[in-house]
Amino acid sequence: MTALSKYARLEATGLWRAGPDEQRREVIVSIGDATLVISNLKDQALAHWSLAAVDRKNPGLRPAIYHPDGDPSETLEIPDSEAEMIAAIETLRKVVDRGRPRPGRLRLYGVLASFLVVAALAIFWLPGAVQDHTLRVVPKVKTATIGAALLKQIERVSGVACTLPRGRLALAKLGARLSAGPLVVLPAMTRPSLLLPGGLIVLDKSLFENYDSPDVAGGFILSELANRDVSDPLADMLSSIGLRENFRLLTTGDVSDAALESYAERLMSQKGHPPPTDALLSRFAAERLHSTPFAQARDKTDATVRALIERDPMNGQETAPLLNDADWLRLQDICVG
Repeated sequence: MTALSKYARLEATGLWRAGPDEQRREVIVSIGDATLVISNLKDQALAHWSLAAVDRKNPGLRPAIYHPDGDPSETLEIPDSEAEMIAAIETLRKVVDRGRPRPGRLRLYGVLASFLVVAALAIFWLPGAVQDHTLRVVPKVKTATIGAALLKQIERVSGVACTLPRGRLALAKLGARLSAGPLVVLPAMTRPSLLLPGGLIVLDKSLFENYDSPDVAGGFILSELANRDVSDPLADMLSSIGLRENFRLLTTGDVSDAALESYAERLMSQKGHPPPTDALLSRFAAERLHSTPFAQARDKTDATVRALIERDPMNGQETAPLLNDADWLRLQDICVG
Protein backbone atom coordinates (compact mmCIF):
# COMPACT_ATOMS: atom_id res chain seq x y z
CA MET A 1 0.00 0.00 0.00
CA THR A 2 1.83 3.11 -1.29
CA ALA A 3 -0.05 5.45 1.03
CA LEU A 4 1.47 3.72 4.08
CA SER A 5 4.91 5.25 3.54
CA LYS A 6 3.50 8.78 3.96
CA TYR A 7 2.25 7.97 7.46
CA ALA A 8 4.99 5.56 8.58
CA ARG A 9 6.14 7.78 11.47
CA LEU A 10 2.83 9.37 12.38
CA GLU A 11 1.75 9.00 16.02
CA ALA A 12 -1.15 10.32 18.06
CA THR A 13 -2.73 9.96 21.48
CA GLY A 14 -6.12 8.38 21.98
CA LEU A 15 -8.40 6.55 24.40
CA TRP A 16 -8.67 2.77 23.98
CA ARG A 17 -11.23 0.46 25.56
CA ALA A 18 -10.62 -3.31 25.28
CA GLY A 19 -14.25 -4.17 26.01
CA PRO A 20 -17.53 -2.67 27.19
CA ASP A 21 -16.74 -3.44 30.85
CA GLU A 22 -13.17 -2.09 30.69
CA GLN A 23 -12.05 1.41 31.55
CA ARG A 24 -10.70 3.64 28.82
CA ARG A 25 -6.89 3.90 28.74
CA GLU A 26 -4.73 6.63 27.29
CA VAL A 27 -2.67 5.09 24.48
CA ILE A 28 -0.32 5.94 21.64
CA VAL A 29 -1.65 5.20 18.16
CA SER A 30 0.72 4.63 15.24
CA ILE A 31 0.49 3.21 11.74
CA GLY A 32 2.52 0.07 11.17
CA ASP A 33 2.87 -2.40 8.34
CA ALA A 34 -0.77 -2.57 7.21
CA THR A 35 -1.86 -2.30 10.86
CA LEU A 36 -3.01 0.28 13.35
CA VAL A 37 -0.77 -0.23 16.39
CA ILE A 38 -2.15 0.65 19.84
CA SER A 39 0.52 0.90 22.56
CA ASN A 40 0.60 2.00 26.17
CA LEU A 41 2.66 4.97 27.33
CA LYS A 42 5.61 2.60 27.94
CA ASP A 43 5.63 1.70 24.24
CA GLN A 44 4.30 -1.81 24.86
CA ALA A 45 1.89 -3.01 22.17
CA LEU A 46 -1.66 -3.58 23.44
CA ALA A 47 -3.44 -4.32 20.16
CA HIS A 48 -2.87 -4.51 16.41
CA TRP A 49 -5.80 -3.72 14.12
CA SER A 50 -5.63 -4.58 10.46
CA LEU A 51 -6.19 -1.39 8.42
CA ALA A 52 -8.38 -3.44 6.12
CA ALA A 53 -10.73 -4.18 9.03
CA VAL A 54 -10.95 -0.80 10.79
CA ASP A 55 -14.49 0.59 10.95
CA ARG A 56 -15.70 3.99 12.12
CA LYS A 57 -18.57 4.20 14.58
CA ASN A 58 -19.44 7.87 14.01
CA PRO A 59 -18.62 8.96 10.43
CA GLY A 60 -18.17 12.73 10.14
CA LEU A 61 -18.27 13.38 13.89
CA ARG A 62 -15.52 14.26 16.33
CA PRO A 63 -13.92 12.82 18.36
CA ALA A 64 -13.54 9.99 15.85
CA ILE A 65 -14.38 6.56 17.28
CA TYR A 66 -13.03 3.43 15.56
CA HIS A 67 -13.43 -0.28 16.21
CA PRO A 68 -12.40 -3.55 14.52
CA ASP A 69 -14.84 -4.60 11.83
CA GLY A 70 -17.47 -6.83 13.42
CA ASP A 71 -16.42 -6.07 17.02
CA PRO A 72 -17.84 -2.70 18.18
CA SER A 73 -17.14 -3.59 21.83
CA GLU A 74 -13.44 -2.68 21.42
CA THR A 75 -13.08 1.02 20.63
CA LEU A 76 -10.42 3.62 19.94
CA GLU A 77 -11.31 7.28 20.40
CA ILE A 78 -9.06 9.86 18.71
CA PRO A 79 -9.64 13.48 19.81
CA ASP A 80 -10.24 16.37 17.44
CA SER A 81 -6.76 17.71 18.27
CA GLU A 82 -5.24 14.72 16.44
CA ALA A 83 -6.77 15.72 13.12
CA GLU A 84 -3.75 14.53 11.13
CA MET A 85 -4.07 10.97 12.44
CA ILE A 86 -7.82 10.95 11.79
CA ALA A 87 -7.21 12.16 8.23
CA ALA A 88 -4.53 9.49 7.75
CA ILE A 89 -6.79 6.69 8.93
CA GLU A 90 -9.63 7.90 6.73
CA THR A 91 -7.30 8.12 3.73
CA LEU A 92 -6.02 4.61 4.26
CA ARG A 93 -9.56 3.31 4.75
CA LYS A 94 -10.51 4.86 1.41
CA VAL A 95 -7.47 3.26 -0.24
CA VAL A 96 -8.51 -0.10 1.17
CA ASP A 97 -12.12 0.45 0.10
CA ARG A 98 -11.08 1.31 -3.48
CA GLY A 99 -9.22 -1.97 -3.60
CA ARG A 100 -12.27 -3.98 -2.62
CA PRO A 101 -13.74 -6.20 -5.32
CA ARG A 102 -16.58 -4.82 -7.51
CA PRO A 103 -19.18 -6.70 -9.58
CA GLY A 104 -18.05 -8.03 -12.94
CA ARG A 105 -16.37 -11.10 -14.36
CA LEU A 106 -12.92 -9.55 -14.53
CA ARG A 107 -13.17 -8.43 -10.95
CA LEU A 108 -14.39 -11.88 -9.98
CA TYR A 109 -11.26 -13.41 -11.49
CA GLY A 110 -9.23 -10.83 -9.61
CA VAL A 111 -10.98 -11.70 -6.38
CA LEU A 112 -10.32 -15.39 -6.90
CA ALA A 113 -6.67 -14.73 -7.65
CA SER A 114 -6.40 -12.49 -4.61
CA PHE A 115 -8.08 -15.13 -2.50
CA LEU A 116 -5.54 -17.72 -3.60
CA VAL A 117 -2.67 -15.37 -2.80
CA VAL A 118 -4.11 -14.49 0.60
CA ALA A 119 -4.79 -18.16 1.31
CA ALA A 120 -1.20 -19.03 0.42
CA LEU A 121 0.07 -16.23 2.65
CA ALA A 122 -2.24 -17.32 5.46
CA ILE A 123 -1.03 -20.91 5.21
CA PHE A 124 2.68 -20.46 4.53
CA TRP A 125 3.72 -16.96 5.62
CA LEU A 126 1.28 -15.47 8.10
CA PRO A 127 1.67 -18.01 10.96
CA GLY A 128 5.44 -17.63 11.00
CA ALA A 129 5.27 -13.86 10.65
CA VAL A 130 2.76 -13.51 13.48
CA GLN A 131 4.78 -15.84 15.69
CA ASP A 132 8.03 -13.96 15.04
CA HIS A 133 6.36 -10.64 15.79
CA THR A 134 4.77 -12.02 18.96
CA LEU A 135 8.11 -13.29 20.21
CA ARG A 136 9.60 -9.83 19.68
CA VAL A 137 6.90 -7.87 21.52
CA VAL A 138 5.87 -10.14 24.40
CA PRO A 139 7.73 -8.87 27.52
CA LYS A 140 9.72 -11.21 29.75
CA VAL A 141 7.30 -10.73 32.63
CA LYS A 142 4.40 -11.92 30.47
CA THR A 143 6.46 -14.89 29.24
CA ALA A 144 7.10 -15.90 32.85
CA THR A 145 3.37 -15.54 33.59
CA ILE A 146 2.56 -17.86 30.69
CA GLY A 147 5.07 -20.39 32.00
CA ALA A 148 3.46 -20.29 35.46
CA ALA A 149 -0.03 -20.73 33.95
CA LEU A 150 1.23 -23.67 31.90
CA LEU A 151 2.69 -25.23 35.04
CA LYS A 152 -0.75 -25.04 36.69
CA GLN A 153 -2.18 -27.05 33.81
CA ILE A 154 0.62 -29.64 34.09
CA GLU A 155 -0.04 -29.94 37.84
CA ARG A 156 -3.54 -31.19 37.06
CA VAL A 157 -1.91 -34.32 35.62
CA SER A 158 1.36 -34.54 37.53
CA GLY A 159 0.27 -33.39 40.98
CA VAL A 160 0.87 -30.11 42.76
CA ALA A 161 4.48 -28.92 43.00
CA CYS A 162 6.39 -30.15 46.05
CA THR A 163 6.79 -27.31 48.56
CA LEU A 164 8.49 -28.71 51.68
CA PRO A 165 10.37 -25.55 52.84
CA ARG A 166 13.75 -27.14 53.57
CA GLY A 167 13.63 -29.02 50.31
CA ARG A 168 12.79 -25.85 48.37
CA LEU A 169 15.76 -24.10 49.95
CA ALA A 170 18.06 -26.93 48.82
CA LEU A 171 16.47 -26.82 45.36
CA ALA A 172 17.22 -23.10 45.13
CA LYS A 173 20.86 -23.82 46.02
CA LEU A 174 21.04 -26.41 43.23
CA GLY A 175 19.59 -23.94 40.74
CA ALA A 176 22.04 -21.23 41.80
CA ARG A 177 24.97 -23.65 41.55
CA LEU A 178 24.08 -24.39 37.92
CA SER A 179 22.92 -20.84 37.02
CA ALA A 180 19.57 -22.35 36.12
CA GLY A 181 17.06 -19.90 37.52
CA PRO A 182 13.78 -21.16 39.03
CA LEU A 183 13.30 -24.92 39.54
CA VAL A 184 10.13 -26.82 40.42
CA VAL A 185 9.68 -30.47 41.43
CA LEU A 186 6.48 -32.37 40.58
CA PRO A 187 5.51 -35.70 42.15
CA ALA A 188 4.35 -37.63 39.07
CA MET A 189 5.63 -36.31 35.76
CA THR A 190 5.61 -38.50 32.67
CA ARG A 191 9.12 -37.31 31.74
CA PRO A 192 12.21 -36.51 33.81
CA SER A 193 12.46 -32.79 33.03
CA LEU A 194 10.82 -29.99 31.13
CA LEU A 195 11.62 -26.37 30.24
CA LEU A 196 8.69 -23.92 30.24
CA PRO A 197 8.40 -20.37 28.88
CA GLY A 198 10.10 -17.89 31.17
CA GLY A 199 12.99 -20.23 31.94
CA LEU A 200 11.16 -22.37 34.51
CA ILE A 201 12.66 -25.88 34.69
CA VAL A 202 10.35 -28.61 35.99
CA LEU A 203 11.84 -31.83 37.39
CA ASP A 204 10.25 -35.11 38.36
CA LYS A 205 10.82 -36.22 41.96
CA SER A 206 12.31 -39.53 40.73
CA LEU A 207 15.51 -37.63 39.83
CA PHE A 208 16.06 -37.13 43.55
CA GLU A 209 14.50 -40.23 45.08
CA ASN A 210 15.99 -42.84 42.73
CA TYR A 211 19.65 -41.78 42.69
CA ASP A 212 22.44 -41.51 45.22
CA SER A 213 23.74 -38.07 44.22
CA PRO A 214 22.41 -34.81 42.71
CA ASP A 215 24.58 -35.31 39.61
CA VAL A 216 21.72 -36.95 37.66
CA ALA A 217 19.28 -34.13 38.41
CA GLY A 218 22.06 -31.64 37.63
CA GLY A 219 22.59 -33.32 34.26
CA PHE A 220 18.91 -33.01 33.35
CA ILE A 221 19.00 -29.34 34.35
CA LEU A 222 22.01 -28.76 32.08
CA SER A 223 20.22 -30.65 29.30
CA GLU A 224 17.24 -28.29 29.50
CA LEU A 225 19.56 -25.27 29.52
CA ALA A 226 21.31 -26.59 26.42
CA ASN A 227 17.92 -27.10 24.77
CA ARG A 228 17.04 -23.49 25.58
CA ASP A 229 20.05 -22.35 23.55
CA VAL A 230 18.67 -23.94 20.37
CA SER A 231 14.90 -23.78 20.92
CA ASP A 232 12.84 -21.05 22.62
CA PRO A 233 10.12 -22.78 24.72
CA LEU A 234 7.70 -19.90 24.02
CA ALA A 235 8.27 -20.29 20.27
CA ASP A 236 7.63 -24.03 20.59
CA MET A 237 4.36 -23.32 22.37
CA LEU A 238 3.23 -20.72 19.81
CA SER A 239 3.96 -23.14 16.98
CA SER A 240 1.75 -25.72 18.66
CA ILE A 241 -1.26 -23.69 19.79
CA GLY A 242 -2.02 -22.18 16.39
CA LEU A 243 -2.52 -18.84 14.66
CA ARG A 244 -5.67 -17.85 16.54
CA GLU A 245 -3.98 -18.11 19.93
CA ASN A 246 -0.95 -16.27 18.54
CA PHE A 247 -3.23 -13.37 17.61
CA ARG A 248 -4.91 -13.59 21.00
CA LEU A 249 -1.58 -13.29 22.80
CA LEU A 250 -0.48 -10.49 20.49
CA THR A 251 -3.62 -8.41 20.94
CA THR A 252 -4.73 -9.21 24.50
CA GLY A 253 -1.58 -10.48 26.19
CA ASP A 254 -3.23 -13.76 27.20
CA VAL A 255 -3.45 -17.38 26.08
CA SER A 256 -6.73 -19.23 26.63
CA ASP A 257 -6.95 -21.90 29.34
CA ALA A 258 -8.09 -24.39 26.70
CA ALA A 259 -4.95 -23.81 24.63
CA LEU A 260 -2.71 -24.11 27.70
CA GLU A 261 -4.45 -27.33 28.77
CA SER A 262 -4.08 -28.84 25.31
CA TYR A 263 -0.39 -27.89 25.11
CA ALA A 264 0.27 -29.24 28.62
CA GLU A 265 -1.21 -32.57 27.61
CA ARG A 266 0.97 -32.60 24.51
CA LEU A 267 4.10 -31.91 26.56
CA MET A 268 3.27 -34.73 28.94
CA SER A 269 2.85 -37.14 26.02
CA GLN A 270 6.30 -36.37 24.60
CA LYS A 271 9.69 -37.62 25.70
CA GLY A 272 11.52 -34.44 24.78
CA HIS A 273 14.39 -33.90 22.37
CA PRO A 274 18.00 -34.32 23.54
CA PRO A 275 20.19 -31.26 22.87
CA PRO A 276 23.27 -31.35 20.61
CA THR A 277 25.91 -33.51 22.27
CA ASP A 278 28.77 -31.02 21.87
CA ALA A 279 26.75 -28.20 23.40
CA LEU A 280 25.71 -30.39 26.31
CA LEU A 281 29.26 -31.59 26.96
CA SER A 282 30.41 -27.97 26.98
CA ARG A 283 27.97 -27.24 29.76
CA PHE A 284 29.14 -30.25 31.78
CA ALA A 285 32.73 -29.07 31.35
CA ALA A 286 31.88 -25.48 32.34
CA GLU A 287 30.15 -26.68 35.52
CA ARG A 288 32.84 -29.32 36.22
CA LEU A 289 30.21 -32.04 36.38
CA HIS A 290 30.49 -35.66 35.23
CA SER A 291 28.21 -36.43 32.27
CA THR A 292 28.28 -40.21 32.79
CA PRO A 293 25.67 -40.43 35.60
CA PHE A 294 23.22 -38.37 33.53
CA ALA A 295 23.89 -40.44 30.41
CA GLN A 296 23.30 -43.71 32.21
CA ALA A 297 20.09 -42.39 33.77
CA ARG A 298 18.80 -41.18 30.41
CA ASP A 299 19.38 -44.47 28.61
CA LYS A 300 20.53 -47.56 30.52
CA THR A 301 21.42 -49.32 27.25
CA ASP A 302 24.01 -46.57 26.52
CA ALA A 303 23.08 -46.81 22.82
CA THR A 304 22.10 -43.18 22.28
CA VAL A 305 24.33 -41.62 24.91
CA ARG A 306 27.63 -43.38 24.35
CA ALA A 307 29.35 -40.09 23.43
CA LEU A 308 28.35 -38.56 26.77
CA ILE A 309 30.09 -41.46 28.53
CA GLU A 310 33.14 -41.79 26.31
CA ARG A 311 33.73 -38.02 26.22
CA ASP A 312 32.89 -37.27 29.83
CA PRO A 313 34.83 -33.98 30.38
CA MET A 314 35.48 -34.84 34.03
CA ASN A 315 36.53 -38.45 33.39
CA GLY A 316 39.19 -39.44 35.92
CA GLN A 317 38.98 -36.11 37.75
CA GLU A 318 37.81 -35.31 41.25
CA THR A 319 34.91 -32.84 41.30
CA ALA A 320 33.27 -30.91 44.10
CA PRO A 321 29.76 -32.12 45.00
CA LEU A 322 26.85 -30.09 43.67
CA LEU A 323 25.30 -30.02 47.16
CA ASN A 324 26.47 -30.95 50.62
CA ASP A 325 25.03 -34.12 52.15
CA ALA A 326 22.52 -32.28 54.35
CA ASP A 327 21.03 -30.33 51.44
CA TRP A 328 20.92 -33.44 49.26
CA LEU A 329 18.97 -35.32 51.94
CA ARG A 330 16.54 -32.41 52.24
CA LEU A 331 16.11 -32.36 48.49
CA GLN A 332 15.39 -36.08 48.39
CA ASP A 333 12.53 -35.47 50.86
CA ILE A 334 11.09 -32.41 49.10
CA CYS A 335 7.90 -34.25 48.21
CA VAL A 336 7.48 -35.92 51.60
CA GLY A 337 4.66 -34.70 53.79
